[in-house]
Amino acid sequence: MGGVTSSMAAKFAFFPPNPPSYKVVTDDLTGLLLLTPFRHRENVEILKLPTRRGTEIVALYIRHSMATSTLLYSHGNAADLGQMYELFIQLSIHLCVNLMGYDYSGYGQSSGKPSEQNTYSDIEAAYKCLEESYGAKQEDIILYGQSVGSGPTLDLAARLPQLRAVVLHSPILSGLRVMYPVKRTYWFDIYKNIDKIPQVNSPVLIIHGTSDEVVDCSHGKQLWELCNEKYEPLWLKGGNHCDLELFPEYIRHLKKFITTVEKSPLQRYSFRRSKDQFEQPRKSTDIYEVSRKSTDRREKPRKSIDRPEKLKNLSNNADMLEKLRMTFDNKERSRRSVDYHEKSRKSIDHQLEKARKSVDGLDRIRNG
Repeated sequence: MGGVTSSMAAKFAFFPPNPPSYKVVTDDLTGLLLLTPFRHRENVEILKLPTRRGTEIVALYIRHSMATSTLLYSHGNAADLGQMYELFIQLSIHLCVNLMGYDYSGYGQSSGKPSEQNTYSDIEAAYKCLEESYGAKQEDIILYGQSVGSGPTLDLAARLPQLRAVVLHSPILSGLRVMYPVKRTYWFDIYKNIDKIPQVNSPVLIIHGTSDEVVDCSHGKQLWELCNEKYEPLWLKGGNHCDLELFPEYIRHLKKFITTVEKSPLQRYSFRRSKDQFEQPRKSTDIYEVSRKSTDRREKPRKSIDRPEKLKNLSNNADMLEKLRMTFDNKERSRRSVDYHEKSRKSIDHQLEKARKSVDGLDRIRNG
């Protein structure tokens, strides 16, 4: 069984540069380890770390004075620390992070032979060094795995519940799935990331090139779907397996991710919850947009029915107003008629009174 797994690993995963791109030497004056042919930097330390499987791996630690996070970087296949050195320096500067990179057993100047189990003990040794030698806490560490490095990265991340974050760069679903489109996991498969990523509780960023000819982009997309705490992925259009760092979006998106995860968990939760609250109404509106439009189409007949109804109501109201108007008109005419007769009666009474007074005056003259 072990022989089948080792054969599988040999076919897929491990192609250390030969010869290695660097050497490790000891400075005669200071006793410090140096990585040649690179010039010595005050903020870079070269280390040799023992592993639980009896090998000794070479690692480097880059210190950044303003850092609040530490990146533990597991590189891809066919690379070693010498080839990654300048990239590590630039990542530390642009992301404002401390960074530890290491060579797997059998890579570069690390002893032993490369194997799946050795890479697991290799990353454990690097993580232990960060805790014990540099005082890094689990909640301050971001694990970064590129290509085959996604294997040891997810294996460790699944066992660290307080981890700050995980970055997967051109990751694999599993070793076997890179070569064959299998639908299930077999016992002899290696780096079963598809089974481990659901156990990771920290935020996960996945970066993958859409034109990757080594590990198809579908690997990254399926892993993203399985994440517990997803972060906006970066699918680099036209990106291949080994050139994603050349895209301007790469460093921008990575920096944005690190800035986000460096907030306290409460701030991240509040930000995500407020984002979801704004996002949800938009999505629900989108989902029901078709129904709303169909409802709008049904509204037109309803309005055409309502219109005669409203006109009918207006007509009834007009009839009532007309009746009232006629009633008031009739009353007004009656009132005016009464007033006219009243004036006529008063006029007659006045004339009769004048006549009576005239007769009374004649009577007084006649009697006198």
